[in-house]
Amino acid sequence: MPDAKHYLYRLRLVNPLKLAPGFSEAELATLQRHRDYLGRLTAAGTLVLAGRTAAEEATFGVVIFSAADVGSARTIMEADPAVAEGLMTAELFPFILTFHALNPETAL
Repeated sequence: MPDAKHYLYRLRLVNPLKLAPGFSEAELATLQRHRDYLGRLTAAGTLVLAGRTAAEEATFGVVIFSAADVGSARTIMEADPAVAEGLMTAELFPFILTFHALNPETAL
């Protein structure tokens, strides 16, 4: 996808207090579907990076990925099981990817 643009979506738990006591079995299943989804985006060459902050009190996650346009980006974000199943909220942002660790000499 040579003309792809990059986007970032920020993820936040609907109930941030869930980290302390833990997740229910249903929520753990949603998290696994979320990880699987990100794995499929990686295999497809769409995902640039994904992760979350280590701060338990104010944690949030980020997913940076390629998409042809904002509509496609929104579709990718909304298809994430963590978002679709209501475990997390997501905000979409256009993202300028300046350097990439796999090719640090080339600005993307």
